[in-house]
Amino acid sequence: MLQVVNLKKSFGPRVLFAEISLKLDAGKRYGLIGANGAGKTTFLKILSGEEEATEGDIHIAGGKKVGTLSQNQYAYEEFTIFDTVLYGNKRLFDAIKEKEKLYLSEEFTDEINNRLGELEMICCEEDPTYEYDVKITKILEDLGFPSSVQGELMSTITGGDKFKVLLAQVLYPKPDILFLDEPTNNLDIETIGWLENQLQHHDGTMVVISHDRHFLNAVCTHILDVDYKQIREFSGTYDDWYIASTLVAKQAQTDRDKKLKEKAELEKFITRFSANASKAKQATSRQKQLDKLDVQAISISSRRDPSIVFKQKREAGKEVLEVKNISKSYDGEIVLDNISFMFDKGDKIALIGHNGVGKTTLCEIMMDNVKPDSGEVKWGATISPSYFPQNTTDLIKGDVTLYDWLRNFDKDADISEIRNCLGRMLFNGQEQEKLVKSCSGGEKHRMMLSKIMLEQGNFLLLDEPTNHLDLEAIIALGEALYNYDGGCICVSHDRELLDAFANRIIEIQENGTILDFKGSYEEFVDYKKSL
Repeated sequence: MLQVVNLKKSFGPRVLFAEISLKLDAGKRYGLIGANGAGKTTFLKILSGEEEATEGDIHIAGGKKVGTLSQNQYAYEEFTIFDTVLYGNKRLFDAIKEKEKLYLSEEFTDEINNRLGELEMICCEEDPTYEYDVKITKILEDLGFPSSVQGELMSTITGGDKFKVLLAQVLYPKPDILFLDEPTNNLDIETIGWLENQLQHHDGTMVVISHDRHFLNAVCTHILDVDYKQIREFSGTYDDWYIASTLVAKQAQTDRDKKLKEKAELEKFITRFSANASKAKQATSRQKQLDKLDVQAISISSRRDPSIVFKQKREAGKEVLEVKNISKSYDGEIVLDNISFMFDKGDKIALIGHNGVGKTTLCEIMMDNVKPDSGEVKWGATISPSYFPQNTTDLIKGDVTLYDWLRNFDKDADISEIRNCLGRMLFNGQEQEKLVKSCSGGEKHRMMLSKIMLEQGNFLLLDEPTNHLDLEAIIALGEALYNYDGGCICVSHDRELLDAFANRIIEIQENGTILDFKGSYEEFVDYKKSL
């Protein structure tokens, strides 16, 4: 279906990957993984033709249609929602629009009639069953757009909804080869489940980048691992790859340690006896052995796992948090309707619900950043909350270094502790001195986690902390929340993260009320199915 031959991509002296040769087959769905900055998105852009390789070729079997998920949510502002999806098959879109224009002509000349015949042939080739309108309407309805709104302009809907329409655009034509870069971003859990079902029935070739482990496990049959400037193929799910790669890494480290020990012993012998004439021959022999030892050939992964540890300066008392009769409306539309719950000591709550349902509003009310229309939030006298806001990337800015930004939150903190908190999130000594304004979204999220570690609060309120984080960081966050002794409320669509720590689920319903369930997320899913 698609072949990669001796591919190389470099930016000046920096080589992302080189000598890559792969054959991607029909019926296989590949998860493209690797540390942030390893080159995943660049590789996907090269595959889709959006970017040129430095060396090598991409061969796509003749006649195969390629679909690429657009990342520009604002490219279709003057299109209707329906037409944006239809544009996924541009040949059909152009034919239909030209037909509509010609049918408005005041008189039908032979030339117009002939052209209409040609356009009809194109429509028949692209849509043999004449069901494009039914198919597009159905896929949009599945994504939450009733037929009554499908004629509205893209400029009238939210960024999250625009992304859903772009998903429909790439899925509707059923391309033979499908390229998806972070398709679960901005999607709620229900929509991610819908997308998984769609992709599981994709018959062609698919390459997808995602930081959602549950999604990768549900969708992918193979893994492409970008590491050490190579791309290695693995047969199986992400969890299969993770187990195998961990074993390989441990074995590689053992072999490397063995060779390093052998190298040290040889060097010691050579240093000791090279000046001794009677031992010179042995020393020369040992030098040859040393020259043959290639320690670098045994490479452990280039990935670095963050070490997230949440501590509390003060243990929480019995009274933690009470949310009492909270209501909030915007422009006459009810978002939260008389919500009440008591947070018990030992609770770790996953706060879930559809996009736009009011999760962030509730978090902001709990932190006293937004005033409710009615009701109140009572924190226990011993509680010191640490907050991870959803708009973290917008809040972290300025001409200060990473170190100084973090120090501003605790002037009395020990210098080594500040640097340790940054180091745990993979900011080394030199990186700690770069300016905040130059940080990527992922780096800003890691900085906010560094801040929370430094604060050592006894309650964590986290609103979408996994956005922009790579898989290794999400895994580390899940383990940290599980091991944390304080209280926690976390908003996330990452089901593996929710499974890792939550012992209580609060779902905000469409009508502004809540469903409060005590148990794991997996148990909650089973409970919902039984309703």
